[in-house]
Amino acid sequence: MSKAILFDFVVDKPNNRIRVDRSFDAPLDLVWTAWTDAEILDQWWAPKPYRAETKSMDFREGGRWHYAMVGPEGDKQWCLFDYETIHPEQSYAGIDAFCDENGVPNPAQPRMRWNNSFNERPDNTTVVNIEIKFNQLSDLESILQMGFKEGFSMGLENLDAYISAQFYLRKQKKPGNKARVSFYLNFPGNTEEALHFYKSVFKTDFVNGIQRFDDIPADAGNPPIAEAIKKMVLHAELPLLGGAILMATDAPKEMGFTLTQGNNMHINLEPESREEATRIFDALSAGGEITMPLQDMFWGAYYGSFKDKYGINWMVNYQPAN
Repeated sequence: MSKAILFDFVVDKPNNRIRVDRSFDAPLDLVWTAWTDAEILDQWWAPKPYRAETKSMDFREGGRWHYAMVGPEGDKQWCLFDYETIHPEQSYAGIDAFCDENGVPNPAQPRMRWNNSFNERPDNTTVVNIEIKFNQLSDLESILQMGFKEGFSMGLENLDAYISAQFYLRKQKKPGNKARVSFYLNFPGNTEEALHFYKSVFKTDFVNGIQRFDDIPADAGNPPIAEAIKKMVLHAELPLLGGAILMATDAPKEMGFTLTQGNNMHINLEPESREEATRIFDALSAGGEITMPLQDMFWGAYYGSFKDKYGINWMVNYQPAN
C-alpha cells in the first residue's frame, strides 16, 4: 500500500524564499537518481503539456544542467542549473536561471538558489526538503506570477507516476530464480499490437497474461491514471525460443516518456545468484555508462542498468524466488 504524500509549500516573503517539503513512496537511492539523472529528469520535470529536454548535463560540483521546457507547439524556454555543492544521496545546491540556447543567462529574469536535501524515513519513503532563495522580493513574486507553484506541483506528480509505473513494471513475477535472459522493449502506445504479432510468429502465449496501467493498485498516494492510457500495456512477457523471454511495456507520452531509437530496448539478464549478478554487472559495464548502480530495490530485487562501451543497453536483475 502506498504511503500518504506529504506536500508543504510555504512562501516566506520576509526572507525572500520558498520552502517545499515533499515525500515520495520510494527509497532514497531511487529518488536521488530521479533528481540527478538527465534521462529521468526529462520524463517528469516539466508540467504537462510541456516536456523537459536536456541539451547537456554534467552532474558534479562546478558542472551544469542545460535544458529546455518544450511547449506543445515545439517552442522552447531555455534554463540552466549550475551545481555548487553535491553530497551524494544527501543534498545538492546550485543556482537556476533562464538562459538562451547557448546557456547565456538572461539578466532580465530572476535567478533562484536551490538547496535540496534528501531524507529516507523508516517506512522506506523519502522526503525531499527544498529551499529556494531569491535576491529580492520582486523576483520571488515574479516567479509565483509565472505559475511556479502549480507547475512545480504538476512536475512532482509526474515523478509520482514514474515511480508508480516505471519501477513497478520492472518487478518480475518469476516462479523461481533459475537464470534466464530476456529482452525488454518500450513502445509509444502500440505494445499490444506488436506483442500479438510476435505471438503469432513464435506460436507461444503470454506468461501471466497482460498487465495494464489500470492494474496499478489505486492505493492512497498513487496518482490517478489518465483514461487515455488505462488500457495500455504495463507489463507483458512472451516466450520466444530456447527459454528466451520478450518483455514489453507502453511508455506513453502522457506520462512524460520520450522514446528514441536506442533507449527503447534493453537486454535483461537474470542470474541465479546475487554474486553472479555483481560479477556480470561489473564486467559488462566496464568502460561504459552506468545509468543505475547495482543495488537492492524496494520491490525486492538486486537491480542495476547501464550502457556498455559499445552502446548496448543492459539490465541486471537478480530476484529471489517468490
